[in-house]
Amino acid sequence: MNIRSNEPYWLVKNGMIHAYPSLRANINCDVLIVGGGITGALMAHSCIKNGFDTILIDKREIANGSTSATTSMLQYEIDVPLYQLIKMVGEDGAVASYRACKDAIAQIGELVNEIKSACGFEFKKSLYFASKAKDLKWLTTEFETRKAKGFDVQWLNKAQIKTTYGLIAEGGILSADGASIDAFRFTHDLLHHNAKKGLQVFDKTELVNIKNKADQVIVSTQTGALITAKKIIYCTGYETQQMLPEQVVKLKSTYAMVSEQRAHLDQHMSDTLFWNTDSPYLYLRTTADQRILVGGEDENFKNAFKRDALLNKKQEKLQRTFQKFLPNTLFIEDFSWCGTFGETKDGLPYIGMHTKFPNSYFCLGFGGNGITFSAIGAELIVGMMKGETNLLSHFFRFGR
Repeated sequence: MNIRSNEPYWLVKNGMIHAYPSLRANINCDVLIVGGGITGALMAHSCIKNGFDTILIDKREIANGSTSATTSMLQYEIDVPLYQLIKMVGEDGAVASYRACKDAIAQIGELVNEIKSACGFEFKKSLYFASKAKDLKWLTTEFETRKAKGFDVQWLNKAQIKTTYGLIAEGGILSADGASIDAFRFTHDLLHHNAKKGLQVFDKTELVNIKNKADQVIVSTQTGALITAKKIIYCTGYETQQMLPEQVVKLKSTYAMVSEQRAHLDQHMSDTLFWNTDSPYLYLRTTADQRILVGGEDENFKNAFKRDALLNKKQEKLQRTFQKFLPNTLFIEDFSWCGTFGETKDGLPYIGMHTKFPNSYFCLGFGGNGITFSAIGAELIVGMMKGETNLLSHFFRFGR
C-alpha cells in the first residue's frame, strides 16, 4: 500500500540522512523488528537498551512510510475525549491511557536529549477549541473531567482565545503538556544511535514468508535471505491490517500542507498546538524553521489513486478553513501532501500478542497519538518479553 503521496515537507527538508544496506545473507537474532519508521526505531531502542540482540528491517528506505508524512504533533489527548473513553473502557483504563501518553511526551524529550537528536523537539501547550457553539457543552464536560483527574488544564473563553492567538473560536481547553518534533529526523537519529550499540538495520528488505517453530520464527525476505529470530515484533502501522484475520482499524486519508517560511511568527502561536472539535478535526502547529503546518480534511480511505486525486481540492479547502479561524494570519502554501492513517473504535492502540501469531508481538499506535502510543508500546512489549505485567496491556489487547 502506498501510504503517502507527493513529497512531504519532512522528506524534502531532511533529504537522505543515513543509508543502510539490504540483507543478503542468512542471520540470527533474539528479536526481529519489522518496520523502520518511528515506531520501529523506538522499539529497537528499547530492545537494545534491555540487552536483546536485535535486527530491524523495512521494505522501503528508513522512515519513508507514514513517518515522513506525519504532522508530528505530540499530545496526550486521545482522539476519543476522556469523558467518553471512561464510558467505553472504564475509569482506570481511560485515565491510565491519558496519563501514559502525557508521560510518553516527557520520555521522548529525555530521549532526544540523550542521543543529541537534531529533530527540533519543543515542549508546547495544546489548545483544543470549539469551532461551533453547540460543542461548548461537551467540551466543558471534557475540561471538567480532565481537571478532576489531575491534568494541568485551563479554560479559555472566546475573548481570551481571540486576544491571545487571533483565533476565532467559541472556547477551548488549554493543556500544559504537548510537544512538536521532526519525526523523520528523530527516527534516523535514533536508529543511527542504536546501530552504534549493536542494532543491525536493513532497508529495502521485504518480509515475504514466515515459518513458526515452537520457540522461534524463520523469516524469508525478497532478497533471498533468511532471518531466524526468537521473537518478531511488527511495527508496520496501518499496513498490518492486511495480515490480521479481524478488522481492528478503519483506514482514513488525511491531507496536510506547510506554509512558506515566515520572518516572524507570533510567540503564542509558536508555543501552542491547535486542534478543534470538528469532525474531521482541523489541526495546526508551527515548525522549528518558522513555518505553519495545517492538516485535516480526512476521508475514508478507498485507494491511493483516489486519495491523491483529491489533493488539490483538499489543499484549497484547508486554506479556506485556516483563514476562517485565523483571518489575520497570512498562509502561503509551500508544500502539500496526503497520507493514510487508521483509527480504532476507542481511540486506543493495539499492543501485545495475537493468538494467531506465535512468538510475535504487535506495536500498532493508531490515530492522532501514534508517536506517543509507540513510545508506550516499546516499553510494554519489552516488559512482556521479560515476563512483566502492566495495566495498559489489558486495555490495548487484541480481542477487546
